[in-house]
Amino acid sequence: MWSIVLIVAQATLAVAIPLTSRNPASILYDRASIPAAAPASVFACSASNWPPNTIGKANEPQQPSEDLTAILAAVDPKRIQATIEKLVSFGTRHTLSTQTSKTRGIGAARDWIHAEYQRYADASDGRLSVKTIGYVQKPDGNRVTFATRISDVVATLKGTDENRLYVISGHYDTRNTNVLDYEGDAPGADDDASGVAVSLELARVMSNPAYPLPKASIAFAAVAGEEQGLYGSQFLAQTYANSTPRVNVEGMLNNDIVGSPNGADPHVIRLFAQGLPPLTVENSTKRESRLQIGGENDTPARNLARFVKEVAENSATGMNVSVIYRLDRFLRSGDHRPFLEAGYPAIRFTEPRENFAHQHQNVRVDNSTGTPVQYGDLPQFCDFGFIARVARVNGATLWSLANSPGAPTNVRIDTEALGNESTLYWDPPVGGEGNVDAYEVVWRATAAPAWTDVIDVGLVNRVTLDLSKDNVVFGVRARSKEGHRGVAVLSFPG
Repeated sequence: MWSIVLIVAQATLAVAIPLTSRNPASILYDRASIPAAAPASVFACSASNWPPNTIGKANEPQQPSEDLTAILAAVDPKRIQATIEKLVSFGTRHTLSTQTSKTRGIGAARDWIHAEYQRYADASDGRLSVKTIGYVQKPDGNRVTFATRISDVVATLKGTDENRLYVISGHYDTRNTNVLDYEGDAPGADDDASGVAVSLELARVMSNPAYPLPKASIAFAAVAGEEQGLYGSQFLAQTYANSTPRVNVEGMLNNDIVGSPNGADPHVIRLFAQGLPPLTVENSTKRESRLQIGGENDTPARNLARFVKEVAENSATGMNVSVIYRLDRFLRSGDHRPFLEAGYPAIRFTEPRENFAHQHQNVRVDNSTGTPVQYGDLPQFCDFGFIARVARVNGATLWSLANSPGAPTNVRIDTEALGNESTLYWDPPVGGEGNVDAYEVVWRATAAPAWTDVIDVGLVNRVTLDLSKDNVVFGVRARSKEGHRGVAVLSFPG
């Protein structure tokens, strides 16, 4: 590896394109104006029209490769429907429900999920392996009233790189109105058989030997204990974090309640991305530095969310991704949180509008208003075409991530001297530079939501740009020899 210092200047002025999508959160793919063609570069918006830029070029979306296009086309709404209906057939999947019946309860659901993953593994030519892991959770004085086994079912598609992993997860446990009622029916079609169906369907498709192995491994998980306190995801995250060596989870996608648009735009999925990492992950010194440079909007989770928009809003998915700058819905939480607390980038997908009559409700018909209202989380309220599109968003994200070189490490910006130029330097990705073709520096105005500009700086570890660090946010990403970009990393003071 070699390093050089470049001073880059280019006469072309970058043009700021106003945000015109009818979905204010979408700055990439407007189906009304671009029904079939590849999306234009519209990452720029009115918030990014200053400072004027004389270097680089507009940051373009990454279009799906031929393999990825085929993978996304293979996602089958009918298989997703069959998965959801099968999971509902177990009556309840409450974490405290029976684990000895073969036809009812969480134990039967767990065994079916394992068997289904195993079917895919048997057809994968050795590419996919399946494990059910778990532990016994003691009574917690709250939502676990007696000792209960918490089991996670994980199918792992082994990549060609060592110690690089991406995780996708949904939870297979359910609840109804009373969170401690483990005997009554709790179908959980939307919450969260829909998320489990996404994991299962992508495992089926991506493990097909017709496709090349990804560079990074992918874990397709179905976890338990979410409704009782995120127990299954906590165990899975800590299993990875406490391994020797620590498993390098480069990103985690949580799909929870992705079953229906419920009258909202059926081509939009919400994506929640945390701001400041917990102090147990990022110490107070680094947090102070982050706040001082205005980097609170460039956490690993938020840059992962930006990556999703760059690779998953296109005609192959048919979806817009509405990024919301929060850990989760207001004062709520999900299975991505334990991964964040373990120091892993993690984000959550959720349908654009929730219907609370079909979530955490006993199955019943209410006639009190004179008009019968059906309560309960039933399959009839799921939109299987919508769930398939959500699966394609996840698929586009996972496959793009897993075929990237990963992210550069220790990205820094030289602060030894004042000046109107900016010098950035960095170390290679964790997996090395064997698959790095070049590095790209990206930037945006401090008020802009997405990376608007990019410059290819080649296979170097240091570069000087004719652009002031006072006025923009800089990031660095790696690009593979096949053209797959990785997640951009914020530059900290060096």
